[in-house]
Amino acid sequence: MRAYRRAVRAGAGLLAASLLAGCGLLTTEAEETEPADGRPGDAAASPPPVLRETPKASPLPAALTSQRPDWQRCEAPRGGSAPGADWRCTSVEVPLNYAKPSGETISIALIRKQARDKDRRIGSLLFNFGGPGGSGVEILPRAASSYGNLNSRYDLVGFDPRGVAASSGVRCRTDEEQEQAFRSVDLTPDTAAEEAAFIKDGADFGAGCLRRSGKVLPHVGTSNAARDLDLIRHVLGDDKLSYFGFSYGTELGGTYAHLFPRNVGRTVLDAVVDPTADGIGHARNQTTGFQRALENYLKDRGQDPKAGSERIARMLAQIDGKPLPTSSGRELTESLAITGIVTPLYSRTNWPALTAALDEAENKGTGDGLLHLADSYNGRDAQGRYDTQAHSQRAISCADSKARPTVDEARALLPEFRRLSPVFGPFLAWDTAGWCAQWPVEGEHETPETSAPGAGPILVIGTTGDPATPYEGAQRMADELGKGVGIMLTNKGEGHGAYGEGDCVTRAVDSYFLDGKVPKDGTTCG
Repeated sequence: MRAYRRAVRAGAGLLAASLLAGCGLLTTEAEETEPADGRPGDAAASPPPVLRETPKASPLPAALTSQRPDWQRCEAPRGGSAPGADWRCTSVEVPLNYAKPSGETISIALIRKQARDKDRRIGSLLFNFGGPGGSGVEILPRAASSYGNLNSRYDLVGFDPRGVAASSGVRCRTDEEQEQAFRSVDLTPDTAAEEAAFIKDGADFGAGCLRRSGKVLPHVGTSNAARDLDLIRHVLGDDKLSYFGFSYGTELGGTYAHLFPRNVGRTVLDAVVDPTADGIGHARNQTTGFQRALENYLKDRGQDPKAGSERIARMLAQIDGKPLPTSSGRELTESLAITGIVTPLYSRTNWPALTAALDEAENKGTGDGLLHLADSYNGRDAQGRYDTQAHSQRAISCADSKARPTVDEARALLPEFRRLSPVFGPFLAWDTAGWCAQWPVEGEHETPETSAPGAGPILVIGTTGDPATPYEGAQRMADELGKGVGIMLTNKGEGHGAYGEGDCVTRAVDSYFLDGKVPKDGTTCG
């Protein structure tokens, strides 16, 4: 399901070809694309997607490589407050199109908190909290208390990747259009009319992206974000990139390692996306992962996992026929109810919220609890305003992936996915067709390339009960990075992300970043 891809890990407690100056700054495999004209699109017309070419690498101009950041006081983000006095913000100019590095540029927003121990400072540590589409500029100050040990010797640096928030963020719909879609579109269609509306909604979303953000839409993929990372590294004055990636941030980190293996510094990937899975494979992985997490939750409640799952599936079917009322006057649809169930499965600490919300829905016949959880996941505030992460998330995902499954292909997945999970399977099977329906930009690859021969050791952390990025994906990432590069650390536990959730993993990561001590490959934390 589209909401399930919103896997932002914001830290513990949060529910978010030329060598230059010896730094190895390199542009590789840049994409040549025709610019979108920005004219309104007609979803029904299915315009041909913007095509990609892959020309030879081009060196970056001195105007970009000689930038010096001008750090200033940070402004408050929309609907939030400005970070404290220790934080400073700036921006770095990067090519809109790396195939034309001397052409138009866009700005990448950065935020920094300097290392406390200036005499023992190691360098900059860049974070990506996932999504794709999570704003590092907004998340890092809220999550920074989790990284206090690292801040002793590292500047903590967050950034908004291209197409996200303050970095030429993609916008595809108004708040009113977003609300209408959540109310009217059934994400598990049961009739031909519902199927048609479901696919039209996906096509309309893409047309809105092209209409409002057509200039950047062909250029927001992960490969270009990795190239931005290398330019940022250079501009910040670091010979190697020190990087901490969560969830989608692990895919970005793996892509960077593949493109710039010589520039990889101390790197940790936590809650790892499976680099060998295509779009249907990711949906299958998440169906398995969320069902596993739900069964672990039900066991913790003293319930039979199979019977409990079937009971919840029956409740969802009833809501599909008759949405639940809420005190706000909005209705809890089946789609919103499933999103509300998914949200607290990301962290064991939020299981009590799931218990209360399910009890309300099953025994009182009202949906306030599940709707509140769904709104949190969907980025909706009390005033009915939505953030744009879902917009950036889909734009980046569809720019990356060539996969465009049809309705027939999604329908054929239903029996298998229902067997994997009666609760989440239908949602995720249908999502394979709706997510990038008639997308106006051609995808880059079937699966990302993350092999990184010659890179330094990269610590890969997988949690056995991770619902969104199942443990098996971490094993595959370690294998894909290559022998001696991918160092596997297993965390036996629940939740999406391990750092800050237990002393064993946290000590291993801190020791690696601060002292360069690499854990033995295959280490397990219980």
